[in-house]
Amino acid sequence: MKFSGALLAFSASSGILGSSALSLSMSTPLGRGAPVGVGTRAPGPSVASGPAGGLGRAPSPASRGARNGDMSRARQIWDTNRPVTVQGGSLRTFSFSSPAVDAVQVSMRTEGRPLNANVDLWVGPDNTPQKMGVYLEDGDQRPFNAIIATPGGQNTVAIRNTAQMEFPLAAVVEADTAGNSVGLTGAIRELDEMTSPITIQGGALKTYSFSPYVSSVQILLKTDGRPLNARIELLQGPNNNKQVMEIYSEDGTQRPFYSILETPGVGNVVRVVNTAPMEFPMSARVEPFAVDERSPDEYYGGMDDFDRFGGGSGRGYNSFGLPL
Repeated sequence: MKFSGALLAFSASSGILGSSALSLSMSTPLGRGAPVGVGTRAPGPSVASGPAGGLGRAPSPASRGARNGDMSRARQIWDTNRPVTVQGGSLRTFSFSSPAVDAVQVSMRTEGRPLNANVDLWVGPDNTPQKMGVYLEDGDQRPFNAIIATPGGQNTVAIRNTAQMEFPLAAVVEADTAGNSVGLTGAIRELDEMTSPITIQGGALKTYSFSPYVSSVQILLKTDGRPLNARIELLQGPNNNKQVMEIYSEDGTQRPFYSILETPGVGNVVRVVNTAPMEFPMSARVEPFAVDERSPDEYYGGMDDFDRFGGGSGRGYNSFGLPL
């Protein structure tokens, strides 16, 4: 599929993301980012919560359309392709020589064990324009889904399982040809056209808190053509990382980063850190991808007239997940 405008023309150079790419700075405080407001009071309240006791940002069209059915875009790759098992410590490559393949979807999961892997894009000898280091606490509950642009043909996606032999992973890499508006690349266009980005300066971070009934979140990171270096963390509780991704791209305009994070349970916070120097800002779009259509009264005893948790009329559950 042809990515519109400058969204996904992606280009290249090499960067090093070894095993150290996933070493986390646990002393980094949980910052307060601009709330991501989506949804309306009817049919549903804001799915991304603002500061404590406050209101979320105005709903965005892309988020208002989010429903559980949208997750089929990300999961259908497992139904139409045979997964490849990558044993711990081994490497598998997937080559795409056709110029018609402008992007590929990469998905990885496990049978419930942790997942540690490096995903690289190779374009010619010693040329690695995009690299990702991935950690998942539970590769079954929170599988990895991302889009990598492969313009021009002669691209190879390399997946290296950096875990021990006892921790295999299943991987699927599927070509997304020009004109496809059904898969994740269609979701990228919707997100880019219907939402406004937030600028994150080099060395800064933004945090996004989501309501319990947001079942997955989509993230799009871009630059104005400069290199992109970022870390994305999914947390549940203070410094409790459920998923971590270290991203490098030589050109954040031609090769932006797009991924879907599944967010089951309550207390999900997405933290986006620009790990580049101050001279390298980036733009971030973080919005709900799929929303559980159950009533919010099932969580935390409902919501009040200002879309704040607590005080609602529903029986619901308390903050420990116990019935009221």
